[in-house]
Amino acid sequence: MDGAAGIDEAGLERLVAAFYARVREDAALGPIFNDAVDDWPRHLETLTAFWSSVILTSGRYKGQPVPAHRKHLDRITPELFDRWLGLWRETTDARMPAPAAALLQDKAARIAESLKLALFFTLEPRSDRAA
Repeated sequence: MDGAAGIDEAGLERLVAAFYARVREDAALGPIFNDAVDDWPRHLETLTAFWSSVILTSGRYKGQPVPAHRKHLDRITPELFDRWLGLWRETTDARMPAPAAALLQDKAARIAESLKLALFFTLEPRSDRAA
């Protein structure tokens, strides 16, 4: 099944595997991911299902990204999301046709922003609200 920009399941599987191979070797991201993931083949399946759900609307992903990341909040910083996005951009540019790479990069940026907001931004209670 071809999705937007000619992206299919097999392409997503190859992309996710290549990308996370780079993440695992990255000086900043690698230690966090390698400590957090104890079964890489299963995790890659989950991540492929995530991207399949996001890009192909397959509904395959059933997880909860915010709680999954919140468990590692003591090691995650907003800047690490930028590093992740940089590697994602490089990998998608190298492995996907330009329209597919652009779509994947746009979705990743939106997801990263949502995760950062959920993990690092909290509203202070307003004291000026009427009772």
